[in-house]
Amino acid sequence: MKEAIILAGGLGTRLRSAVPDLPKCMAPVNGKPFIGYVIDYLQKQGVTKFILSLGYMSDAIIDYINKDYPSLNVQFAIEKEPLGTGGAIYLSCTKATEQNVFVTNGDTLFDVNLSDLLQKHITTTSDCTLSLKPMKDFDRYGVVELNEDDSIASFKEKQHYKEGLINGGLYVLNVANFLAESFTEKFSFEKDYMEAYFRQRKMSGLVQDAYFIDIGIPQDYLQAQKDFLSIK
Repeated sequence: MKEAIILAGGLGTRLRSAVPDLPKCMAPVNGKPFIGYVIDYLQKQGVTKFILSLGYMSDAIIDYINKDYPSLNVQFAIEKEPLGTGGAIYLSCTKATEQNVFVTNGDTLFDVNLSDLLQKHITTTSDCTLSLKPMKDFDRYGVVELNEDDSIASFKEKQHYKEGLINGGLYVLNVANFLAESFTEKFSFEKDYMEAYFRQRKMSGLVQDAYFIDIGIPQDYLQAQKDFLSIK
């Protein structure tokens, strides 16, 4: 499986103080738009086909991809109006050619082993498989709990946790099964699909304690500048 959807349509309102005139995924980290690091990571893991889900300032992203990744096998799924994370993924899935696709965010990098994530997805015959990151002393994320067979047991709301597993925002999704669901045009992938369906559908999690960064707030955006100094 060599295909990935990158969600890159967000407004990035919490990042406006640091990056006022760009979509969030285009925020420069050491002179390079963050989405470039996401594409590089996916390519190194063997992904060869890309679907970019775009909305806000889509032209800026398309221009960057055409200039810096001219040979990239890419399709653009452009929202005419905001569809939510679920609607954006649904639209992108209509352009997919694989049975399963990776889904990730253009403003998040989780350095998981995609082969292991895909293997978990296949062996559990899951509709959706989540990558989960162990974290300590946090309040920015909710917590995902697993059953003994690694199926999803629960999603817990954001609050302060001493430790727990967070949703790393990188998934494997069965395209046909997802497209067969009945959704409204605009919906949240997290709330209206995963949290609403995890008891009725097969959803699994794979824990990987790998590097994780989400540049959605100025503090973590500045942290990425430090972390990526060694990346050319």
